[in-house]
Amino acid sequence: MDLEQIGNMRVVDLSLTLSERFPGTWPGHMTFAHKNWNWFAEVDGPVEKTRSAAPYQTNFVVIDEHCGTHFDAPTHFVPPPDSGLPYANELGAQTGDKVPLEDLMGPAVVVDVSFLSGEGGPGVSPFIQPDHVQAFEEEHGNLREGEVVLFKTNWDRYYVEGDEGEKYMHASLVTGEFPGWPAPSPETAIYLHEKGVKTIGIDAPSIGSAHDGVPVHQEGLSRGMRYIEILTNLDQLPVRGAYFIFMPIKIGRSSGGPGRAMALLPQ
Repeated sequence: MDLEQIGNMRVVDLSLTLSERFPGTWPGHMTFAHKNWNWFAEVDGPVEKTRSAAPYQTNFVVIDEHCGTHFDAPTHFVPPPDSGLPYANELGAQTGDKVPLEDLMGPAVVVDVSFLSGEGGPGVSPFIQPDHVQAFEEEHGNLREGEVVLFKTNWDRYYVEGDEGEKYMHASLVTGEFPGWPAPSPETAIYLHEKGVKTIGIDAPSIGSAHDGVPVHQEGLSRGMRYIEILTNLDQLPVRGAYFIFMPIKIGRSSGGPGRAMALLPQ
């Protein structure tokens, strides 16, 4: 391993910024909150005076495990093996802290499906089908075992403040006024798994569709696949040639969790 070469690589941040002003919380889940607990001096805040116990600043956060850039552990949709529920297997006991980090990194393959964005009906996602992936393979070569497939939808353009940010999730999931983001079908997850792809990511709110997001999670996670959602900056990566890394917060007994996604590129 050439450590000097690694140190000279360019780092591309693939994580979106978490903020109360941005649409990073799944509708119906705990709303993301980031509040000050201690500041350098006592000051008047929006609600009450901010305390000061010492000359430093610290804040606290309230966050759903599937808020912002995050990954899904198998137990997010796979019940434990002794539950007797559909899709239950031993992977249902694999919580986020038990997912090997090496499963969340690998050579990146960026599959551009941005042509599907906006093609769905109100509240309905257009599916990324196996034939879309096969068309990519015909042009760029077959997917290989161990590669990380990143679906570039360009949906992250809606991750903004204000009314435009409503299109990111709320307008398709809640009001049904806007099309859903492109999302892989269950058949696509199975196809990728059969190709030896364990980890897939997307620059959209979920691997699951806006209108029927459960099946693709069940099919993939029950096979040991890893899903990384709410990415960004995939347009800065080549089709091949980058190395993808996701480093989640290690939360005991979690169903996944937020973290930092990045790609390493030769200078």
